[in-house]
Order: sequence, then C-alpha cells, then structure tokens
Amino acid sequence: MRLARLCRLPGVITLLFSTQVLAAAPPSDSTLTAMSTAAQRLEPLHNIVVAHQGEIIHTHHQRGPAVDQPVNIKSLSKTVLAALAGAAIEEGIIESVEQPVVDLLGSLVPADAVPKVEEISVGHLLSMQAGLERTSGDNYSAWVASRNWVAYVLSRPFEDEPGGIMLYSTGSSHLLSAALTQASGESTLALARRLLGEPLDIRIPTWPRDPQGIYFGGNNMRLSPLALIQIGELYRNDGRVDDQRVLPEGWVETSWKPRGTSKWTGDGYGYGWFSTRIADELVYYGRGFGGQALYVVPSRDLTVVITSNPHPPSPGRGFQGKLNRLMDILLTEQTQVEEDTP
Repeated sequence: MRLARLCRLPGVITLLFSTQVLAAAPPSDSTLTAMSTAAQRLEPLHNIVVAHQGEIIHTHHQRGPAVDQPVNIKSLSKTVLAALAGAAIEEGIIESVEQPVVDLLGSLVPADAVPKVEEISVGHLLSMQAGLERTSGDNYSAWVASRNWVAYVLSRPFEDEPGGIMLYSTGSSHLLSAALTQASGESTLALARRLLGEPLDIRIPTWPRDPQGIYFGGNNMRLSPLALIQIGELYRNDGRVDDQRVLPEGWVETSWKPRGTSKWTGDGYGYGWFSTRIADELVYYGRGFGGQALYVVPSRDLTVVITSNPHPPSPGRGFQGKLNRLMDILLTEQTQVEEDTP
C-alpha cells in the first residue's frame, strides 16, 4: 500500500503517491495475551516467542528450558539445514541446487549404488524428491541402527523418479549434511557456526553424529527459541543480515515455492519450508516432532517460534493443527478465546 500525500495548488487538489510501503502494525497486547492463554491449555508446549519487524514483542514461557536456552528442535532441523545449504551455495561450496549429490559425496557413495542415484540433485534432497524409499516413519529405527547411514539411504529402492512425488525422509536431509561435509572439508557443525552462527550472532551447540562422524542432517539439532527467531528473520529479510547477504539472491522465494505436497496436511513443501494459509494470510513454516515450529508471515512482518516437549508420549499429527490455531488467534487479532480453544 502506498502513502497518499495531499498537495494543494491554486484551484487544484492533487494526490501525490510515494513509494513508501506501510508497515504492518504489530499484534495488540490483548491479542498476545489471548494467544498465551490458549497456549496454557496445551500441556506439551514450552515457549512462544513473537517478533515483529525483528523486534521481540512477546515471550511466553510455561515450562521447560527458557527462551534463551538450546532445545532439541527435532525435524525443524531440516529448515535450518536448508538455510545452511543456501549459505553454502552463496559461499561457492555447492555450485547450485542442480548439482548432482554424488559429485559432492564422492567416496561416500557405495560401490553397489544403482546408477539412478546419479540423477539425484541437491534440490531434490531439499524438497524431499529424491525418489528413494523413505527412512522416516516405520523405516527410521532400522536406518539409525545401521552401520553406515549414508550407504543405507543410497541403497534404498526407488519408489519414484528423482524430482517426482514428495517422500518425506530424514535420510535425504542426512545425505545433504554428508554432502556439505565432503564438499567443504568442514564438519556440518563447523560450517553452520561459520555461515549461519557468525552472521546471525547465534550459538549453535553440538548435536548427534552418525557412525562415520557426520552430523545428523535433519534431526536433533539444538537451538534456542531466540536463535530460531534469527533464522526466521533471515528469510523474512530475503536472506540478508543488515548489509550482508547470507543466502543467495532469490533463495528465499525459491525455497518457499512449493514443489511437493505433504500427504498428512496437504500443505506445500519447498526447500525445507512448508506453506499454508492461516486467517487468509500466506504463512511459511518449519516443524519438528512434538510441537517445534518456526513461522514466518511476510505480510504481517511477523516471525514466531513455538517449542514444546521434544519427547512426548504420543503427540499425534493433530498437534501441529493446534499450533496453527494459536497463529490464527494472532493473525485474526482475537482478544478472547473460547474454552475449547485451541
């Protein structure tokens, strides 16, 4: 929306328009309170942090570690790893999303891998379109119990062509972590600290590794809610931190473009980010098991982080919907919530 300025000339009234864009107003205090009130009915939930135009305007802590303490973000790690892949492309470590992953993995590719693995690109890993049988869900335990996680993933049968349907698989993200390590000569942890931690001024603690010492790609990273806000702000600001470009030009738009669809929610999936509509607003989000979530709402200048118990007995896939309803309270400016909300 452009600002209109009234200009008076003799006998003439003219509207002159500037190119300045009106910033979205922040949520009211009463709306933020209503969001926190609804959150209190979600026993697994730990923290909510809301930032408007990069400024923290609301924190809600109800249990667990405080907002400045690292927590297990589970599969929200995939969103962070996607940011690291973008930063590695900007750095020149990876050529592009079209680069075949076998070129980066080198000697890590098993000798008995089928030729079709040569068709899997970096972009296919980011968008979960590798085509290989999933190593998530019912297949997860066997994979992480294997002696060589990379070789195990690459030995899975193809269920579709590379670039085909979305097959959500943590193994695909782990291949990306291995590729980053091989291509850079640095561990994924060291690379993340250098390319993301330093420019964003966030602390990135160590997290688990596979039997070959490769940091787990796509699961069990540990970041504080405040650090996650900075990851979201990096995307909200088109990959820049002040005057420094961290992610390639156009990376954010490319990452948010849906390439597949979640079979569980129907939401689109790009490079590490889901997309949906909440309260008629286009919302981009990353998520992790148990109720870990990072939301970016560009039209409202909002970045929101929610963390929860990462090891609940059985949260069910419906818990993400409950987190979305908290966002609905925020985006519709509700000041009171019903007894059964969210």
